[in-house]
Amino acid sequence: MNFVFISPHFPKNYEGFVVRMNQKGIRVLGIADVHYDELSEIIKENLTEYYRVNNLENYDEVLKACGYFTHKYGKIDRIESFNEHWLELDAALRTDFNVFGLNNDDIEIVKRKSSMKEVFRSAGIKVARGRVFKNIDEAREIIEEVGYPVCAKPDIGVGAGNTYKIKNDEELIKFFKLGHNEEFIMEEFIDGEIVTYDGLTNRNADKVFNSTLVYNSTVLDIVRYNMDMYYYIPRSIPEDVVEAGEKIVKAFDLREKFFHIEFFKEAKTGDLVALEINCRVPGGRTTDMFNFANDIDIYDLYAGLMIDNMFNANITRPYYCAYVGRKNFRNYANTIEDLYYRYTEEIMLIDSIPGVFAAVMGDIGVIFRTKEEEYMFKMLDEILKTRGE
Repeated sequence: MNFVFISPHFPKNYEGFVVRMNQKGIRVLGIADVHYDELSEIIKENLTEYYRVNNLENYDEVLKACGYFTHKYGKIDRIESFNEHWLELDAALRTDFNVFGLNNDDIEIVKRKSSMKEVFRSAGIKVARGRVFKNIDEAREIIEEVGYPVCAKPDIGVGAGNTYKIKNDEELIKFFKLGHNEEFIMEEFIDGEIVTYDGLTNRNADKVFNSTLVYNSTVLDIVRYNMDMYYYIPRSIPEDVVEAGEKIVKAFDLREKFFHIEFFKEAKTGDLVALEINCRVPGGRTTDMFNFANDIDIYDLYAGLMIDNMFNANITRPYYCAYVGRKNFRNYANTIEDLYYRYTEEIMLIDSIPGVFAAVMGDIGVIFRTKEEEYMFKMLDEILKTRGE
């Protein structure tokens, strides 16, 4: 099997996919725009071959790389990056090389939030009221329908980049003075907590693994107010999340694909409101959290799925697993060393976060697991406690 991995070195924890696929006899063929010497030794040892392009944004260069791999190794069986940024690149390459998976005909409904909303509606899932707008007059029409505050964000985009909470006319005018070039969607602001439905399907579109994440706050507020953040995997998935998530996975006909579906759980009604779907693994170290929460190896299980369409794991959810990020400018009451000494059995991983992610994820990330929810929240308090509290 020939598996072309776009940008196999980033983020670092995706090395696990390269290692496990290589161990199972899959040819892993890497394409990226960093020099070979910049790759980790693990990547070097487990890639069958690496092709460096000058710029991954240059489609002709990447096309040439895939053509080289085809000439040398035969037909490409899979092309994947596990990265939202390269979703369109992956699809275009699959189209040109006739490779299984999302192609150019599929990509529109999974990259545009406005297109996603239509699929959510068709599945009977509640969505926030709103639509794409082109000028201030169209924006005012939406606000007249839903009222302030509203949320404006790029129709194509990842995370909270260029996302704005607009509370009044003054802020609306200020938004338009910024002169954005991209297309935006405006929606009513939903008051509630974020919850997700995450998992993996096989090539028959059957779900083989599922999970959920609960966040302490929205990415927008974490960045705006420079808050500490945490999120966690609970030991059970709420029935309404499973029901809504399953309907969405079926509606999108996802095959041999990780998925990450975000909902707001409304504070007043408890209703789920679908925000967006990402056809990739959840960000950060969530793949490792899947492993710690379930005592599995998701990288190995994915490699097995590539080979024989089987996912051989018994998911019992024995642990709560939490990620908590700490920011360097805060004066925390407990040092990382003290925390590790105190919670040696619970702490699974301590990681330095690359600067590009630090505003959200913190400068230092701690992943830990516990069997009891109460103990998990106790640890979160201890990790985030500042001096004087």
